[in-house]
Amino acid sequence: MEEKKNLRRQDALDYHSKGRPGKIEVVTTKETATQRDLSLAYSPGVAEPCLAIAENPEDVYKYTAKGNLVAVISNGTAVLGLGDIGPEAGKPVMEGKGLLFKIYADIDVFDIELNTKDVDEFVRTVKILEPTFGGVNLEDIKAPECFEIEDRLRKELKIPVMHDDQHGTAIISGAALLNALEIVGKNIQDAKFIVSGAGAAAISCTQMYVQLGARKENITMFDKDGVICLERTNLFGKQKDFAVPTHITMAEAIKGADVFIGLSAANVLSQDMIRSMADNPIVFAMANPTPEISYEDATAARPDIIMATGRSDYPNQVNNVLGFPFIFRGALDVRATGINEAMKMAATYALAELAKEPVPDIVNIAYNEKNLTFGRTYIIPKPMDPRLLTTVAPAVAKAAMESGLATQPIEDWEAYEQVLAKRLGQDNQLTRAIVNKAKKDPKKVVFADAESQTVLKAVQQVYDDGICEPILLGNRARIEKMIKEDRLELEGVQIIDPKADDVQPLAREFANAYYEKRKRRGVSPADAEQIMLRRTYFGAMMVETGKADCLISGLTRNYPDTVRPALQVIGRQEGIKKVSGMYILLTKKGPLFLSDTTVNFNPSVTELVEIAELTAISVESLGIKPRIALLTYSNYGTADGEDAEKMRQATAILRGKHPDWVVEGEMQAHLAFNTELVKQQYPFSDLAEEGANVLIFPNLSAANIAYNLLKEVGELEYIGPVLLGLKKPVHVLQLGSTVREIVNMVAIAVAQAQ
Repeated sequence: MEEKKNLRRQDALDYHSKGRPGKIEVVTTKETATQRDLSLAYSPGVAEPCLAIAENPEDVYKYTAKGNLVAVISNGTAVLGLGDIGPEAGKPVMEGKGLLFKIYADIDVFDIELNTKDVDEFVRTVKILEPTFGGVNLEDIKAPECFEIEDRLRKELKIPVMHDDQHGTAIISGAALLNALEIVGKNIQDAKFIVSGAGAAAISCTQMYVQLGARKENITMFDKDGVICLERTNLFGKQKDFAVPTHITMAEAIKGADVFIGLSAANVLSQDMIRSMADNPIVFAMANPTPEISYEDATAARPDIIMATGRSDYPNQVNNVLGFPFIFRGALDVRATGINEAMKMAATYALAELAKEPVPDIVNIAYNEKNLTFGRTYIIPKPMDPRLLTTVAPAVAKAAMESGLATQPIEDWEAYEQVLAKRLGQDNQLTRAIVNKAKKDPKKVVFADAESQTVLKAVQQVYDDGICEPILLGNRARIEKMIKEDRLELEGVQIIDPKADDVQPLAREFANAYYEKRKRRGVSPADAEQIMLRRTYFGAMMVETGKADCLISGLTRNYPDTVRPALQVIGRQEGIKKVSGMYILLTKKGPLFLSDTTVNFNPSVTELVEIAELTAISVESLGIKPRIALLTYSNYGTADGEDAEKMRQATAILRGKHPDWVVEGEMQAHLAFNTELVKQQYPFSDLAEEGANVLIFPNLSAANIAYNLLKEVGELEYIGPVLLGLKKPVHVLQLGSTVREIVNMVAIAVAQAQ
């Protein structure tokens, strides 16, 4: 199935306007519940940190958010591919940049849009804001003004300043270039470069390549007016640095070239041009959203090519998110007075080396790869790689220290990396990994409740995103009317009505198969025909016969009414006695997996062991090491009773069967997370160093109450319930599930089906 590349306009507008408009907000980090809290936060208590800072200005980092606060500043003159659209129109992009800073590096952002094109006014405005921020990220400012603005601010401010449009792409593509040249066995000093584009990003990238060893005499640069040459009179200063003596066309210049760097416009590079390049050509076509040449055309023209783009749907994505969050993280953490060439080079080399390291399972899962390894289609780390923060930020921090820009040096690097690891925005990481994995190999998903507006909206999203090929069950006229009323675009999506005349041959086929399965369980042929009119049974039979890969049901039905057809038609995995249900709660400390939350009322010791095993296997399949806590009211024998005893026995059996697993119990819920208390009271515990991420409960009441309390009070996003133990993926939606929750369930079903 071909993925739809373009998001629907209304979806984007709805996303930015729903609930609280925009994408970011300010949250408090201190207690504010009592009058005393407020007196400390503001008057009169706030006077004390004010006086301390007045006495020692460096204490502003101790008593305020300055040290973790970056300004994302733009005047909207070069916004993405939209051009000069103005500061107001550029604000959604700046908010988005703030969002990326937060989720990738836990850096807070205020976005600032300036209504000026005057360089002096821009510089002065940013300069007088310096006391507020720990760093400044300049964004979407057109050339050549962006060069002067950054140069002046770097000289006049004593905090890190970087224009990401220039340096982000340079750093990431520089790392990719080093690795590509290594793979093809070429020396950068000897490589011949063609650069398409002569704006801020192209010039900064070319300057980076020169620092890495490329020679200016081997570089030919082009813009929309042709080659950058001394005969032209419309060049600005930094373009003149790369001007060649006389006119030449790109088709002529590219003959025998080793490297093509594209930061220009769509379709300026032809297959014939690539064919004329040297052996093992390196082509970075980074124009977005449409590159200088498509990945398919480029690889078809030259099988020996190493190809990179700015797109996530092809190998070797050059994405600025690999750089700026971690560069600022490292700079802020040593309280650097700037971002210099040494720090940028350190980031480049750190990224290049990271691509050569073994790839974590979570990354392979996210990109639906069995084993990503350094080579022609993997020359740069993936944006989902959790090691980026703990690799790039320390490299930048060390470079700042060695080059004399650090004012607060790091002494304990092991402790620093642990702090970084805790900063990771893990609440969304698993969801992104599952969705990315699903999109790599979409499966057929049958929706038993397609006569629901919420389900149809979710279907629109998974269809647009290329997560699955939907099949809708229900009354065709009713579904088509709802699609039209909601202005959905689901043309081509299959709709099947089990009661329709044209579906009866298939319904009879399903009924006969169901009768053979259940004839010794009281089902007659007539019963089977009536049962196949029910969408849950019909959908389950589609999965069983291979006409679909997954079933999503339950939004408008009771839980047992959906589980029962799955058990009767599809059945349990070999050796599994009980199906169980798992919820995934997405917390800032990482995902929590809770079982059994939906099926088994009062499981026995044997059943608890099976539930824990099914959950652990499912967690491992997501690239996460399970750390299992069996919860009750007792801590390691401090109390007796039925629940305490069975959790104690289940723990002993699991530890005996799986000595390499982290399994602890019986224990109270708070000990699963309070590692300091565990170290003090129970130092023998396997959870003393890291808390649990898998929680097993003694009965359905405890599990369901805990799940619902955590979800609602903690305002956590969740995925589930995920049915464990069936032969094929069938998932039952909770009553009242939102579009987002349904999309998450579809993604995990597709990932399981793969």
